[in-house]
Amino acid sequence: MRVIVDANIVFSGILNSTGSIGDLLVNSGHVFNFIAPDFLRIEIRSHYPKLIEISKLSLDQIQEAEYQVCKSITFISEEQINLENWGFAHKLVNDIDPKDIVYIAYAKQFRCKLWTGDKRLAKGLSLKGYKNILITDDLLKLRKSKESGK
Repeated sequence: MRVIVDANIVFSGILNSTGSIGDLLVNSGHVFNFIAPDFLRIEIRSHYPKLIEISKLSLDQIQEAEYQVCKSITFISEEQINLENWGFAHKLVNDIDPKDIVYIAYAKQFRCKLWTGDKRLAKGLSLKGYKNILITDDLLKLRKSKESGK
């Protein structure tokens, strides 16, 4: 199952690689095909100082956590998304949070769901009838179901 991963999920995984989100990202490659926009790599690096401050980890530790969390994610260039899907995403998300347009465009392009921890985004999309959202608990249940063969 393909799943778009947004920035707050990746940051959460880096900050707590042994938590549920980190576990899903590191140990679910056999169940999920995680996809993210290529720019997310740059965004992660631009937030190293904040990640270090919040986590109290060293830069080397942050980079190791980033490596572990991101090695199961396929990063795809924004240029792969067609204009129609950018337009759809803009109309749907612009009044909720314009920074999240990219994730909806990817979900539309690759016909998959978005995994987000952004409650405001999830609620706003739900109110508009958009159902292609997964939360961490959804992925934990899906993984358990797939692993048990149900």
